[in-house]
Amino acid sequence: MNHNKSKIDTSIQTHDLNNFSEMTGNLYETIAMLSKRSDQIAVDLKRDLLKKIEEFTGEGMDSMEEVVDNHERVEVARFYEQLPKPCLIAINEYLNEQLVYRNSAQIEAEKE
Repeated sequence: MNHNKSKIDTSIQTHDLNNFSEMTGNLYETIAMLSKRSDQIAVDLKRDLLKKIEEFTGEGMDSMEEVVDNHERVEVARFYEQLPKPCLIAINEYLNEQLVYRNSAQIEAEKE
């Protein structure tokens, strides 16, 4: 997981909609692209969270180890709760030109 996600400014900001159609040429295609990227990010974050929580499950722990283990789980959960929403991460990636846009016509042309 990229830890730079926690450094994204989550304050409310206004953006010029014209900036959102530069890459794709169409605002609606940009929104669709950001939606798909947001879904990918959400899946990745959930997978990472579940993987970290699984590290704390173990058999044969005594009660003291379970208390420490539970505290660590809570800390991991808090970290993930404080991350920006996946849609904000996707928008940030788009505005910082970290996304690559390819529509289905471009993909078909590359195959030929």
